[in-house]
Parts: sequence; structure tokens; C-alpha cells
Amino acid sequence: MEPRMEPSGGEQEPGAVRLLDLPWEDVLLPHVLSRVPLCQLLRLQRVSRAFRALVQLHLAGLRRFDAAQVGPQIPRAALAWLLRDAEGLQELALAPCHEWLSDEDLVPVLARNPQLRSVALAGCGQLSRRALGALAEGCPRLRRLSLAHCDWVDGLALRGLADRCPVLEELDLTACRQLKDEAIVYLAQRRGAGLRSLSLAVNANVGDTAVQELARNCPELEHLDLTGCLRVGSDGVRTLAEYCPALRSLRVRHCHHVAEPSLSRLRKRGVDIDVEPPLHQALVLLQDMAGFAPFVNLQV
Repeated sequence: MEPRMEPSGGEQEPGAVRLLDLPWEDVLLPHVLSRVPLCQLLRLQRVSRAFRALVQLHLAGLRRFDAAQVGPQIPRAALAWLLRDAEGLQELALAPCHEWLSDEDLVPVLARNPQLRSVALAGCGQLSRRALGALAEGCPRLRRLSLAHCDWVDGLALRGLADRCPVLEELDLTACRQLKDEAIVYLAQRRGAGLRSLSLAVNANVGDTAVQELARNCPELEHLDLTGCLRVGSDGVRTLAEYCPALRSLRVRHCHHVAEPSLSRLRKRGVDIDVEPPLHQALVLLQDMAGFAPFVNLQV
């Protein structure tokens, strides 16, 4: 006769200590389940009612949730179950859900987790201004936010974020193509004092007006990405050099109106710039063409 299975999923053996007999809060949750990938937790919860309860207790206490740990694609039902009881999240990353994530999926999660400090929604194109409003309204401790490739982000949505997120430090607005200078100026004036990292890459509507206002209002700015901002020129970069003493990296590749003289002051300060100075570019080109590094007498 087959041994009888307990509701916990283990065989009843005299004197045996089953996994679920160990203290849940003191042993299993902090030392076992905390090391199990989310994709494995989805399988574990199917073993028995007791394991399901254990996994759900663990999920309710999550501080960090990254959907990429589940896999490159995660079903809507799986996400809803994983986050059903989570009320203490501090970090939330949902990029793998970009194809289907909607306001109806996200807003309830935000409402249950007002302690959120970091949210990554890159590529989540099905969201709307409503989701960003719920985030700004309900998560006052938000410090890091990625909205890269979210075409629905416009000036009005960004104003709400700037008004209601007093400790925002890092913001990724890469390829948010509806944003114009006016929206970035408002962000700089409202939140500039605390901003440390900002990406405006691949935004043809952002120009020197926005960059100059950022420079004047963001003394703690350390990282600025202007890659592909075709309207940014040397005037904006010169203002950055004048007003941003904390700047550590600047990305200006494909900013064709930014000339080397405006970058030289930043180079002298040790700022990491993704565009090489002209002499270095020429040497690299010659090396590629001739197959060797030519000797150049710089003393002439």
C-alpha cells in the first residue's frame, strides 16, 4: 500500500522532521524561501495547501519584486497572484509585463504599497496618465523611476510627478517623445534640487532651453543622458559646466550641435563623456585605415 500523504506534501515517517515542521517566520521565510527564485515559488505553491500558504506568506512580506525573475514573459494571472498580498514593497520592476500591463493591473498594486521607493516601468506602453498619477499620489517616498519608451508620458503627466514626489532622485525619460522643453523646465524648477540622475535620451523635442534650466536648478546632478537630443547644442553644455559641480557623466552622442570647446571644461574636471575629443577620433580613424597607430609629434 502506498504511504499516506499529509496535506503538507510529505510522507509520514516516525521521528522524521519535515521541512514544514521548521519555524516558518524564523527559519523558512528568511533563510529558505528568500533564496528561491520567483519562478520556482510558482511551482512550489502547487505542491500542497500548506506549501501554498507558506509561499503566500513569503510573498506578502516581499520588499523587492522584479518580474524578470519569473521569466521573459509573465502571464497576467501569475502577476496578480504573486502580488496579491504584497503590502510592503519598496522596489517594483515590471518591464517583462510591458506588452499587456494596464492601469487596472498596476493601480491596485500601487495603492497597497505606499512605501515604494523604486519603480521600473520601461516599455509599458499600455499604461496611461492615470497610472502615473496614482504612483505620484500614493507613493510619496519614490526616489527612482524608469519610464523609458513610455510614449504616453506627456507634459501634464510629468507635472503631476514633479508636484507630488518630493524626494525623487533618479528619473529615466528615454524616448518619451511627447515631452518638450516646457515639461523639463517645470520638472527642473520643482524637483531639480534633489535630482541626481536624469535621462532625456532619444527625445528630439528637448533642446538647450531645458538643459540650461536643468543646470541652473540641479546642483546635485551627477548623471545626464542627452543621447540623440538633436536640438541640444553647445550653449546647454556650457551652462552645465558652469552650474553643475557634481556632474560625473554626460552622454551627448548624436548631439550634432555640441562642439568640443563646450565639452573641454567638463573633461578637465574628469567628467565621463561618451564622445571622444577630435584628436583621439582622428587617431582611431587613422589606425583603422592604416592598421597601426601613427606617431604624432604633439610638440610641433
